[in-house]
Amino acid sequence: MNRLITLLLAVLVHALTLAFVVTGVWIAAVNAEMVFGWLVGGVLVALGWMLRPRLGGRLPADAEVLGREAAGELYGLAERVADRAGGPRPREVAVRDLDPVSRLLRVGPFRRPVLVVGLPLWLALSPRQRAAALALAYAETPTVEELVVDGALATLAEWREALLGAAPLEVRHEAQTKVLASSLGPLHQPGTGYEAAGLLGRLVGRVLGGPLLLLERGLTRLARADADRVERRREDLARRVVPARDLAEVRGLLASGRYLAPMQAAALRGEGVPAIREQALARAARPSAGSGKGAEQGSGQDFARSSGLGSDAGSELLGAAESHRIDDELLRHYTRAVRGFGLIV
Repeated sequence: MNRLITLLLAVLVHALTLAFVVTGVWIAAVNAEMVFGWLVGGVLVALGWMLRPRLGGRLPADAEVLGREAAGELYGLAERVADRAGGPRPREVAVRDLDPVSRLLRVGPFRRPVLVVGLPLWLALSPRQRAAALALAYAETPTVEELVVDGALATLAEWREALLGAAPLEVRHEAQTKVLASSLGPLHQPGTGYEAAGLLGRLVGRVLGGPLLLLERGLTRLARADADRVERRREDLARRVVPARDLAEVRGLLASGRYLAPMQAAALRGEGVPAIREQALARAARPSAGSGKGAEQGSGQDFARSSGLGSDAGSELLGAAESHRIDDELLRHYTRAVRGFGLIV
């Protein structure tokens, strides 16, 4: 029942936003010969546009999209995990050099699915853990219902900020005080147009903001009450793809960041990406071991020639051989990303 009430309130907020646009267009069309009609209609349409739900985002500025011909194995893994999770296959795969988290983003007005792989953590993961990282990325993608509710909360937050959050400009207030002090002195009567307009604006904000604040508070409380169900849905979806143990390992690495310091140290020593990768695989297989100093540095030409020391055999989603081929595809990107690992805190 609470889910239905939450969804209805969210739809009501979006209907209010749509009403601004429709009313603005109607006023402008009915009063097409009057400038005032166009002004009022334009303001209403602008309000509706400002408060619109953000259905599609943008790729981060530092994300680099990979072509399918250059990263066929990575595309294949992304599609296998998507099929297992029951979600849409990503249209594109991108990488980021300094962000460790992998995410499935909805990009553009048509919400094109794009998988963004965070290279710092990806370089340190075993094949099993790589499948788990993608499972978490797909599980975190909101459903249509969650998207509607989150969009409504964002719209109400915009309303609250616009109606109640704007404080008078301090510079404007100081200038007004100086003008009054130097104008009529003791003969001046308080209550200028500036002050009256400010008072009127605050009154209108309270009148209109009251119901919206109540709506926001109610919708926020309902959404928080539903947070446990959303978390269970995401966990069940991720466990449909990989075992809970693999998910816990990836979450632990993200939370602790312990994977990063050994790679930063190896990069400072001037070791190549193949050696960094081998040491990471050794640590993944022996979490209690030290830094994996016994790994030999490879030539950097082909990860498939790696000895496989410390690597697991993978899973049906991603085997060790396929994981090595993905590393071959990403070698150039790894080499560039490793140079910036020292910037990650």
